[in-house]
Amino acid sequence: MSNMDYVSKFPAATQEWLSDKRVEEVECIISDFVGMSRGKAMPSTTFNRSERMFMPTSIFYQTIDGEYVDMEIEDQWTEMDMVLKPDFSTGVAAPWARDITVQVIHDVFDTKGKPIGLAPRNVLKRVVELYKDEGWTPVVAPEIEFYLTKPNLNPAEPIEPPVGRTGRPMVSRQAYSMAAVDEYGPVIDDIYDFADDMGYEIDTIIQEGGSGQLEINLVHGDPVTLADQVFYFKRLIREAALRNDCFATFMAKPIQDEPGSAMHIHQSVIDKNGKNIFNGPDDKETDAFHHFIAGQQRYIPNAISLLAPYVNSYRRYVASGSAPINLEWGEDNRTTGIRIPIAKPEARRVENRVTGMDANPYLALAASLACGYLGLKNKLKPRRKQKREAYELPRALPRSLLEGLDLFNGAPELEEVLGKHFCDVYKAVKRHEALAFLEVISPWEREHLLLNV
Repeated sequence: MSNMDYVSKFPAATQEWLSDKRVEEVECIISDFVGMSRGKAMPSTTFNRSERMFMPTSIFYQTIDGEYVDMEIEDQWTEMDMVLKPDFSTGVAAPWARDITVQVIHDVFDTKGKPIGLAPRNVLKRVVELYKDEGWTPVVAPEIEFYLTKPNLNPAEPIEPPVGRTGRPMVSRQAYSMAAVDEYGPVIDDIYDFADDMGYEIDTIIQEGGSGQLEINLVHGDPVTLADQVFYFKRLIREAALRNDCFATFMAKPIQDEPGSAMHIHQSVIDKNGKNIFNGPDDKETDAFHHFIAGQQRYIPNAISLLAPYVNSYRRYVASGSAPINLEWGEDNRTTGIRIPIAKPEARRVENRVTGMDANPYLALAASLACGYLGLKNKLKPRRKQKREAYELPRALPRSLLEGLDLFNGAPELEEVLGKHFCDVYKAVKRHEALAFLEVISPWEREHLLLNV
């Protein structure tokens, strides 16, 4: 096919961005477990003539620190190829690139055409398909929280906020401050420009509670489409920060005395007629609404290692850090793990406030929706609605990744929804990471134990 043949399959916004430009490079990418882009970059002419592309399955056996995990998988190290097929609807600009470059997310199959269950995008598609089998369509809206920081070139040094246009480091505890947003105007301008070039609509950008912490809200929609957007936005934001001599980090807790970064997930479900199943004929809460909440309460502890995937993730779950410590639910109550935002009855939704921004967006959405799905299917009943501060109630979330992985083992029904092979490999990789961290001697230990014990 010619250059224009495949360009014509891209979204209208990408075709408009290209306009009279000619694509020079195509990035053929997929998401790994972390949520980073993996793939191949090639000239447009090579992409034109490539009927299929391949990558080894071993990218899913690798930890965040680059180690590979030995597992009881038959012929694990033959490194069989996966077949990558472009999803042209995901073709978007890479506006920061020097050449005219387009990114395309690829779907992942085996050589017989069956979707690879280890691929995070396929895990989410699997969950969405289970909803569709019931005549339901899930709708989500993720929130993206992140920090802008000074470039950190020495991992032994603490992370610091960047210097804004006033020449001073940004002060914290100034949530919703427009002056704080203005401090980093050039970064935000580049984020808007990049998003516009990629055809993405930003609902709002606000200053969060931390020093240099921002939040971007996206418009609600299809889970796979929104996960694609978060996947792209993470790279977009990092590139905008680098262009302005700072870093963007999506760590759950990058700075010790500052609040953590979450990826709150707003969720609703519509039926075949396009009506929200959480809202009854009399604009009252439905049984389905309560079943979904109960599924979140029952299964999120088992799925927590997908929502909080690193040792650092659990540092966020402290009552003083504006993050939930349990899974109570309540209306317009930001202390609960499950919040019901103010909305018109037809837009009634359930907000999962547990998920960290360090989570893979495909896996986080898959896990959260899986919990709600099991609540709907099993007709679970939630605990009583909480009207007071939930921080005063007992802790219900695990304190470590290892504890979260132990809870994952206790939910075979969740494994069935997400795919057992995926769950087995994911748990093995995460357990390897958690144990590797235990071998590291921290500055705290050297400071307080070296000469005192």
